[in-house]
Amino acid sequence: MTLTLDATIRLIDELRQNGENFCVCTVVRTANATSAKAGAKAVVTADGTLHGFVGGGCVQGAVREAALDVLKVGQPRLMRVKPKDEVVARTDQDGVELYGSSCPSGGTVEFFLEPTRLRMRLVILGEAPVADALARVGRAVGSETMTLKSLGGAFDLSGLDLREADSIVIATQGKSDRQALEAALQSEAGYVGMIGSRKKIGMLLNQIGGDISDARRRQLCGPAGLDLGAIEPEEIAVAVIGEIIQRRRSAR
Repeated sequence: MTLTLDATIRLIDELRQNGENFCVCTVVRTANATSAKAGAKAVVTADGTLHGFVGGGCVQGAVREAALDVLKVGQPRLMRVKPKDEVVARTDQDGVELYGSSCPSGGTVEFFLEPTRLRMRLVILGEAPVADALARVGRAVGSETMTLKSLGGAFDLSGLDLREADSIVIATQGKSDRQALEAALQSEAGYVGMIGSRKKIGMLLNQIGGDISDARRRQLCGPAGLDLGAIEPEEIAVAVIGEIIQRRRSAR
């Protein structure tokens, strides 16, 4: 979809207000004949749609592909589109990622890709001391953190609209463990971790409802956290948050 620069900027504001994930693609440099010039801007939304103008069809596919990858990883990146007969490697001599173009004009276009993602949410289930430590460490790394206690032995996550970018850590430690685990695995959270022994977690997995697929069960991180030899609640919290960060950063 081709938009004017003003319309693209308005779309950016609208997407931010709606809390949507998107990637801003800005032309920062061109060489030889190109249809887009420095300052041209477009937006690639999470469904792969390109809004705005950053060049013809020769570059749009490359921009979409790179933008979706940048959005997934969550890190900004420079990319360069050059005539395909000049592309002999995935990166140029200065380290910029390269894409080939079959455009007859023979121009080169360089883009800065900047992802805008929803702030990661960390949902902590339980009231154990480690739950408080998790909340403190989670907030320290910029997560939107909330701690939920069981209501009548149950955990209701239906109103949270959890997504792939969100994380759940189960820190019930003996209080409504099974209910917490079942609710967490039924959610869409990308990371689900449980604090407890491997044996205990294995027993709980055998007790929860059969409507949870084997693939989803295998996604559970249990025991949660990097192997740091953690003992104290604060140490366990650092190990768990570290694991969440590690998985998010290595999403590529």
